[in-house]
Amino acid sequence: MKSFDLVVIGSGPGGYVAAIRASQLDMRVAIVEEDALGGVCLNWGCIPTKSILDSAEHFEAVRRGVPGLLVEGLSADWGAVIDASRKAAKRLNAGVTSLIKKNRIEVIAGRGRLGADRQVVVSNGAGESAIEGTNVLIATGSSEFVFPDIQVDGKRVLTSREALESREFPGSIVIVGGGAVGVEFAYAYAAYGCEVTLVEMADQLLPGMEQELARALAHSFERKGIEVATSTSYKALETSASGVVVTVEGEGGERGLRADQVLFAVGRKARTEDLGLEENGVALERGFIPVGEDLRTTASGVWAIGDCIGHPMLAHKASHEGIAAVEFMAGRRERGVNRETIPGCIYCQPQVAGIGLTEAEARERGHDVRVGKVPFLASGKAVGTGHTEGFVKMISDARYGELLGCHIIGEGATELINEVALAMTLESTVHEIAETTHAHPTLSEMLMETALASEGRAINF
Repeated sequence: MKSFDLVVIGSGPGGYVAAIRASQLDMRVAIVEEDALGGVCLNWGCIPTKSILDSAEHFEAVRRGVPGLLVEGLSADWGAVIDASRKAAKRLNAGVTSLIKKNRIEVIAGRGRLGADRQVVVSNGAGESAIEGTNVLIATGSSEFVFPDIQVDGKRVLTSREALESREFPGSIVIVGGGAVGVEFAYAYAAYGCEVTLVEMADQLLPGMEQELARALAHSFERKGIEVATSTSYKALETSASGVVVTVEGEGGERGLRADQVLFAVGRKARTEDLGLEENGVALERGFIPVGEDLRTTASGVWAIGDCIGHPMLAHKASHEGIAAVEFMAGRRERGVNRETIPGCIYCQPQVAGIGLTEAEARERGHDVRVGKVPFLASGKAVGTGHTEGFVKMISDARYGELLGCHIIGEGATELINEVALAMTLESTVHEIAETTHAHPTLSEMLMETALASEGRAINF
């Protein structure tokens, strides 16, 4: 039986990053992977969706009109959009494969499950075999959640997985779920001319994010022709050769939504089934693996990271947890990952990003809340480039100027939020952001201006 210092089950953005860090620390490492290296994020999530969204942005911009650019007979090839997204995923898959080889990590193809005494049993076409690790890291991620009565066929009824390889563009679609996945697909389809209805059970899009952002996004989507139905729950589905009828219920009662397709984006569930966890001492809570700050499970020598340990289900969170878990194993780390400084990003247009506490959460915790809010209209760069939609909202504590959170909707939000993440990691105050000279003209000046507004001394608004 082969023995390793670390056996990682799963090669997504948590698993492969953890394996590389372990190799850097001179551990002998193996990855067990039943599918493609890079996991869902690289192959069927983060990367291909961003390729599709980028294409949608360009198409929408040209269709809306770019000053000085004259285009006649504009048309789109959805199949080519999908092909480009698959090419991007394939290229990055090759990159991860190269990194794993470079770091002398052994890849064992097959489905891994935990056995006794930190053995990992691998099942594949050749049968079953076992390897053992001084440490085992569970990094199995998550999969699409689908209501029990739904039959996903990839033609009329889809999840994000099927949507990412379907080369047929629907004339109309109902998207059930107004979280990150739902709003990103809603934007992409609508940008190319699809009639989109977006259904969300909560009273806002992007449940859990800053309410003002959610309202602004809903208004933006409605201006794009997307029907946004919040406080509306899914009830039933009928399919036929010609399309679907989705029955939903909202404030006005039940109604049937007819469309060519329906896409279910109602959340994700941890991949923790049939992994031999509970029988080998790893506790589960509502399908997730509870861990301590050091990412240890309830079984000795077994660790877990990423989506399978719970929210937020974000690739960058999994990567940092992977590094942290390995450094804890090696005795190189004392503090875990601070989840309150992990940004959340949505890549539709306008982009949405948030970090830390919302205004409501800050007040609930008893802070003397101070809010700075500045629209993109106050930015010279935004006006000059025609990206004036949106705003930056900064939450701080009035006593010391502690930065509690920041929420952005608008052009470049998913890039701008990283400056705030750095500031919060360094425990900077809004005063320090306000006193930092930002290059002009840039969108990042919005952060300086919002920090100034937090102190009642905004210059350009």
